[in-house]
Amino acid sequence: MRTSVLSDWLAQRLDRGNGQPIYRQLHRLLQQAILSRELPAGTKVPSSRLLAQELGIGRNTVTQVYEQLVLEGYVSSATGRGTFVADSAPDEIVGALDGSAHSGDASICDARGEDLAGALHAVSGSTSSALPPQASRALSARGSRLIAGAGVSKRQWGAFMPGVPDVTKFPARVWSRLHNKYWRRLRPDLLTYAPGGGLPALRHALADYLRTSRSVRCTPGQIIVTTGIHQSVDLAVRLLSDPGDVIWTEDPCYWGVRSVLHVSGLQSRPIAVDVEGIAPSADDLAQPPKLMLVTPSHQYPLGMVMSLARRRMLLEYARQNQCWIIEDDYDSEFRYGSRPLASLQGLDTAGQVIYVGSFGKTLFPGLRIGYLVVPEALAESFATASAELYREGQLLQQAMLAEFITEGHFTSHIRKMRTLYGQRRQTLLDAASQRYGDALPAVGGDAGLHLVMQLPDGSDDRLVAAAALERNIIVRPLSGYYAQPSLAPSGLLIGYACVPDEEIAPAFATLADAIDATLPQFA
Repeated sequence: MRTSVLSDWLAQRLDRGNGQPIYRQLHRLLQQAILSRELPAGTKVPSSRLLAQELGIGRNTVTQVYEQLVLEGYVSSATGRGTFVADSAPDEIVGALDGSAHSGDASICDARGEDLAGALHAVSGSTSSALPPQASRALSARGSRLIAGAGVSKRQWGAFMPGVPDVTKFPARVWSRLHNKYWRRLRPDLLTYAPGGGLPALRHALADYLRTSRSVRCTPGQIIVTTGIHQSVDLAVRLLSDPGDVIWTEDPCYWGVRSVLHVSGLQSRPIAVDVEGIAPSADDLAQPPKLMLVTPSHQYPLGMVMSLARRRMLLEYARQNQCWIIEDDYDSEFRYGSRPLASLQGLDTAGQVIYVGSFGKTLFPGLRIGYLVVPEALAESFATASAELYREGQLLQQAMLAEFITEGHFTSHIRKMRTLYGQRRQTLLDAASQRYGDALPAVGGDAGLHLVMQLPDGSDDRLVAAAALERNIIVRPLSGYYAQPSLAPSGLLIGYACVPDEEIAPAFATLADAIDATLPQFA
């Protein structure tokens, strides 16, 4: 019969059939018992000979484990006295836990070690691995707000995931050729950190593309390459504002950028939108912000285009009040039935606009390359800050992308995908019309990769989205994009870009079943 409670505890947990060496298992279990204070400081552990005998393992194995624990500070060994659990907690913590000041003499070790069975109380049902109570308070207030308002989805592909392009149509052969070319002729400078602002070749290619396609007025030196919209906005906010400054955001707006702002220390002031875009009231205009964040070419998520009159008003207001405008040129390349609209930045004569774009929707999200266009006076500061804060890399990707653009593959891909997405948009509209007629109108479908289906007033779009997800259909509730979801109109963001043509109608039928099951008026 085993005489050591510790031996019994270890024997219950050693798994001799899982392929992991007994040495590692024994070492981990003893660490766990010491760290969780199941083996309190001062506890005398069995001799290597006795423990090996009771566990039925080699004595050299136990000796090796004990020696490792001594080196790591978990136990201490004294010749002629044995091996004891070391007291590794700070004095004040030990005092608070034990109700007495810490002492390293043998009498306390003996007192703590005299009842090993009590120390290993109910080990079979121990909850020592559970998080301590303070773990729930580990996040800061800022971190807690971020997690509470997080909108990121666990799934990023499938019908009808909004904002995701059809990556299966990406010209992989062209990209593979460029990839092989750069690896065959490998340059060491493409494997190190990126220079401030990004690879010069990509900045030149971007400047040419933006001037011709988006009417952006810029030089290559004004372009800062980033990992995407989130980092671009974060960089602009860090350099152009201080904690406590006010930023105007559209209401509704993209949840991801809103999360970036929540952790920035800025005061976000939601400004309602109308058919002409962001629509500040007289009270709003009386309190100029430090920054504004707008999506003039395709308001996200509702889809309206900012009118020329509203653009000119916003630019003049920013000039008079020394405000910065961050222009998120979201989905500007994908317009159906009309040419893409010129950028707000192209109308700016006072240098107040920070233009932001990315390749996540035009190529593929995993590329993780975006960019800012900043006023010339700020270019060097932005390039330095980007290198200082983020230590950018991905120069091989940037070199491949630069050549992809200059060889004409990028504009060719955009044209092809614009046609494809336009067809899928119409297929989705037809399916919705056949099922609901005018009962559930769609808005914002003239551009981008999604449309918004309006639900009846008083509907809970979150319940509809949850019911759809149970049927393996992904949609986003419109109310979640508003500053006050409980007061927001109800609707669904339905992405069509990544859904094959032949799957759109069946997938919408499944979504409609979820709508009908959730909303009584359609049952």
